[in-house]
Amino acid sequence: SLPIERKEILGQSVYYVAGNSLVACFDRLSLALVDEVAQAQPLLFVSAEQSIQVDQDKRNIKERFKQLSPTTDVKFI
Repeated sequence: SLPIERKEILGQSVYYVAGNSLVACFDRLSLALVDEVAQAQPLLFVSAEQSIQVDQDKRNIKERFKQLSPTTDVKFI
């Protein structure tokens, strides 16, 4: 019953649930996309494991969130 907003960011679909409570992206992730999403300071960011190209990118994405939005919990499913 929470409002969901779909935004197009750098050609990828990003879903915002209840404002910035939960942000989800299941398309291909890039650091540029992470930078854009982190500006919203979401409480939780969720993405699929298959959205990242290289395992090392997973660590880089988590570190980028720590730098730009340290309170965001980042999960990969």
